[in-house]
Amino acid sequence: MNHRLLIALPLAAVLSLPVVAQTTSSNQPAATSTDNATGKAPLAPPSREGFWGRINPFARKNYVKRQTEPIRDRVNELDELTSANTKSIKDTDDRAQAGIKLASDKASEADQHAIDAGNKATAAQQSAQQVTSRVQTVETVVSNIDQYKASNQTEIRFRPGQTALSKNAKDAIDQMATAVKGQRGYIFEVQGFSSGKGQAAIASSQKMAESVVRYLVLTHEIPVYRIYLVGMGNAPTPTDDTTKTKHVSGGRVQISLLKNDLEQLASTSTGDQAQQPK
Repeated sequence: MNHRLLIALPLAAVLSLPVVAQTTSSNQPAATSTDNATGKAPLAPPSREGFWGRINPFARKNYVKRQTEPIRDRVNELDELTSANTKSIKDTDDRAQAGIKLASDKASEADQHAIDAGNKATAAQQSAQQVTSRVQTVETVVSNIDQYKASNQTEIRFRPGQTALSKNAKDAIDQMATAVKGQRGYIFEVQGFSSGKGQAAIASSQKMAESVVRYLVLTHEIPVYRIYLVGMGNAPTPTDDTTKTKHVSGGRVQISLLKNDLEQLASTSTGDQAQQPK
């Protein structure tokens, strides 16, 4: 009897060790921190069951399932959290790329507006320069509008007592009249000179000058207001030597073409209109 008691006491002590260890483990406070990715408390270490504790070679399928289910759930939660984070990062990146593209488009549009504004400013400056140049030209023309300058001159000879125009005289008049066709700002000065004395010379010179004027008006349609006729009679004619004069022998008509700057103004206006952008 005493022999059995001595064997049973050590055996009871060995069997009670797992129970004491499990009780001590269960009494330890569980971690409650939620400072992790899932926002849940960490998994608690598995509790000891039975005599074998964690290492139980005879553990059943349900026991293994109970031990692995929390781990599987946490893994699934981590997968879902990772997928949500990936989607959020992608959405953020898409919004950032859209914002960058929008800013780039706005910058390109602003650059284009700046280029257009620069081109308009350049065109305005060129227009202002053209206006200034034209105003200066107009001022010059207006100041010289009544100042006619000799452009061409010819002389027609008549035989004594003759007032009709010869073929050579008509050719000379044709050449002068054709040059001013369609132009403005010109006048013809027709001066008749005749030999003789007094009123007879003046009348003769007047008739010769009138024949020239008649030809200009009827043949070349030169307006009468552009022709100034003067019968000079036997007035002396200036020579190359300004200190000397000479009297004409026979009859002659001196035709002078005089121009002012009005034609120049018309040419400038036409050129400016051609240069303006359409």
